[in-house]
Amino acid sequence: MRPDARPSHLARYFFVAYTVLVVLASLTPFSGWRHDGTGAFAFLAAPLPPYITGFDLAANVVAYGPVGFLGALAVMPRLRGPGAWLAATLFGSGLSLAMESLQFYLPDRIESNVDLAANALGAALGALAGLGTARWLARHGGLYALRDELFHAGRQTDLGLVMLGLWLFTQLNPETLLFGNGDLRDLFESLPSTLHPAELFVRIEGAVAAANLVAVALLAAALVRSRARRAAVLIGVLAAALVVRSAAFAVLFRPSDMFAWFTPGAAYGLAIGAALALPGTLLSRRAAIALAGVLLMAATVLVNVAPENPYLAHSLQVWRQGHFLNFNGLTRLVSTLWPFAALVYLLLASGRREGAAQAGAGRG
Repeated sequence: MRPDARPSHLARYFFVAYTVLVVLASLTPFSGWRHDGTGAFAFLAAPLPPYITGFDLAANVVAYGPVGFLGALAVMPRLRGPGAWLAATLFGSGLSLAMESLQFYLPDRIESNVDLAANALGAALGALAGLGTARWLARHGGLYALRDELFHAGRQTDLGLVMLGLWLFTQLNPETLLFGNGDLRDLFESLPSTLHPAELFVRIEGAVAAANLVAVALLAAALVRSRARRAAVLIGVLAAALVVRSAAFAVLFRPSDMFAWFTPGAAYGLAIGAALALPGTLLSRRAAIALAGVLLMAATVLVNVAPENPYLAHSLQVWRQGHFLNFNGLTRLVSTLWPFAALVYLLLASGRREGAAQAGAGRG
């Protein structure tokens, strides 16, 4: 069987994950549902809204581009060429129609035929890009060959790569300390604020950043086939996270605030975390998974017991969410849930034998 003739579970997992993110972003905050007696699909025949902006159009096209792109890769090889493009485009358009109609029941959301058209266009363009990518992958042995060059074979590795992708997504949330996911304090009654010395917050942020960095580095290392390449993968993941973090601050605040996240605590955390993560890549797969789980739990506990950082709160006072209100709600939700999903994944992965990934190299 040709390598590109096998269905890609990696593409399908990313497709499902991104579709879930679109649903969450479209229906956040999931409260205040109501019905005023008119039809949920009345917006289809409504006149064009007078408040159309170029930003909204571009955002809707970009948001649904990955739906079409990943959808086209996900249906291959069952469908190819025009069939794959049509299936991915129709799915993206149908998803957009469902989300717009459901937004009719949310008082804070506005359903729009223009948004539907822009989303469908984004899905169509993304699916077209997916076909081009599939042709390139076919010339290089398919998506499996690209993945297997660095990572263990098997669906468990594919899920691990999805977890890393979601971790990178959490870096778009500016409300957290660096790498500080899993904050559940909004679910409970807030404690009275107490004054603390600035050095305390520096230490806490450093500890959170370092522990999470090492945990994610060990998770990534457990997915890599060759120990010699683990350090390179770690550096690539860390660099990608910092680029995403900087881009988020530049877009959500001001370009001049691109590196506002780089506080003294973040600097200490990065230095300590990197120093510990590099030798950690030499651990066996089982040891790396176990240590990653322990560090992830410790960092999540620390995030939730740490006092509120008044310096972070002050910087967020000038944040005008505007167009990004619903997107920020999504990043906050994913940031909250990610450590717990990662722990479940690590628990499942810990039961896998050290050599199982090598034994499954021919399966996918």
